[in-house]
Amino acid sequence: MDQGLVLRLERILPAPRTDVYRALTDPGELAKWWGPRGFSVPRAEFDPRVGDSYRIAMQPPGGDLFHLAGEFLDVDPPARLGYTFRWDPPDPDDRETVAELSLEERGEVTEVLLTQGEFATEERLALHRQGWTDSLERLEELLLAQH
Repeated sequence: MDQGLVLRLERILPAPRTDVYRALTDPGELAKWWGPRGFSVPRAEFDPRVGDSYRIAMQPPGGDLFHLAGEFLDVDPPARLGYTFRWDPPDPDDRETVAELSLEERGEVTEVLLTQGEFATEERLALHRQGWTDSLERLEELLLAQH
């Protein structure tokens, strides 16, 4: 994923790496922060094991329920998590991408590095950038409330 339309984000989260990893992988925790502001997650089937699949139901405000699904490619708690990412139903400009999260302990906080790609269009990259930015802000708020 070194060329083309690839999303890269870095975020410092206010919790130890094991707590951040749990928030990224526990379905109950995931449902509290996943998605852009205003979205909810009525169901999350998310049990990270290499080769297994996941499915997340997303409810936009005032819109129809849709799903995100994929397979786990890299599961190394609490350091790394990688999975394929596809929308159901897909947008005409969507393609399956790979999301990779790397967690580095920095004392009492955790640095999260996210890459996702490769996207078909700048518009889909921008949409995911906004979605992940909102999601990581919501995750930061959740972790602050817990610590």
